Formats: sequence, structure tokens, C-alpha cells
Amino acid sequence: MATIRCPPITEAALRVPSPVGTRNRLRVGVMGGTFDPIHHGHLVAASEVASVFKLDEVIFVPTGEPWQKAKSRVSAAEHRYLMTVIATAANPRFTVSRVDIDRPGPTFTIDTLRDLHNARPDADLFFITGADAMSQIMSWKDSDELWDLAHFVGVTRPGHVLDDRGRTDVSLLEVPAMAISSTDCRKRVAEQNPVWYLVPDGVVQYIAKYGLYVQPGTDASAGIVPVTKENRMSK
Repeated sequence: MATIRCPPITEAALRVPSPVGTRNRLRVGVMGGTFDPIHHGHLVAASEVASVFKLDEVIFVPTGEPWQKAKSRVSAAEHRYLMTVIATAANPRFTVSRVDIDRPGPTFTIDTLRDLHNARPDADLFFITGADAMSQIMSWKDSDELWDLAHFVGVTRPGHVLDDRGRTDVSLLEVPAMAISSTDCRKRVAEQNPVWYLVPDGVVQYIAKYGLYVQPGTDASAGIVPVTKENRMSK
């Protein structure tokens, strides 16, 4: 397998330049995603980037209508938003934004960053994205403007090939927990297999409560409700 082009994160990358005349600007991470469902890989990646880049805050931004998944079945935006709120509630550095959900039409990263840039003029933005998305970034809408709005941090699982395209405004970071995927979590629920410890406990309960990802006629709690002495004896 080819070696990952994952250059060391330099001091220059950690100190994203601020506009002339400003000091003590906030450093804010932006983690966009479908979050269908949000899992521990997302949370560990956000925490790791926040630590490495000394971020003051990480904003999770669930997509409204993901343009690249127009032909795929995606859970309702409110479900994905609420699961993200539940998953991030325990970390005071994490917040959740509705900016993409409340904006009509397909969700594009350029619109997300423009809106957050206008809402947070006091902050330098760090856009956190996965390996698959980073490899496709040049095909995104108005990609040339993206680099002016944020420093990009690509998170990848160990052993995954990812190219920084020679840009100095892109940093690459390996995060072992990124081996977890939302696709696998949905599949496990559909097959009545447990997703405990892959997604936060509150999200497991939310999935069961609303019957997300299950096949019609399937018990939504199968594989989700933990086996205890009491419910084992009741079977």
C-alpha cells in the first residue's frame, strides 16, 4: 500500500494568520457531516483536532440536504440534529449549529463557511472533514473560495492513503477511531446487531425510540436494549 502523504503539523499550521490589526481571535473548528448517525469516530476526531490546534470551540453542523447523497436515503434532518445534540452535550467545548438544516435547498460547504464566517467574524475557522470528503474537495461548489474562509483539517484512519495536494492550508491528522463509519452503524441496526460503544449511549437509545434504520416490521429495540437478568427471564 502506498504511504500516506501526511506531513508533520508545523507551528505555522497551528498558528493560522489573523487579519491585520486583530489579536486574540477565537479558534473555532467546524465539523460538518450527515451524522446519520453521529458516532464516536466523529467525537474523537473533533476532540483530537481541538487539542492539536488549540481550538476554543468545535461547531458540529449537520447537513440539511447533502448534495452528494441526493440519491441516497438519509434520515430526517431533525433526527440527525437531535442525535448530534445528544452526542455532544457532555463536552462544553462542543456546540451544534442549525445553519445548514434551516437553509433551504442542497447543503454545500461553501454556504456553511460563508454563513459561519459572517456569524463569527471574530474567529478563525478550521474545517474538519474526513478522508473521503477531502479527496473530493476540488469538485465542491466554489472550491477556490473555500481556502479563504477556513484552514482545512483532514482526519483519516491509520493506513488510509490521503494526499494534501501540496497545499500549506491543509493539515492531515490520523485518528484511529475514524475506522468507525455511519454506514456500518446503520447496517448493524438493520441487521439487529448492537451499536453500543460505536455511538454514544444516548444516541443508541434515540435510535431505538424512533425506530431509525430498522427494516419494516422489525423490533426497533432488537440488538439495542441490553440483556439483563430481568428481561432475559421474561423471554
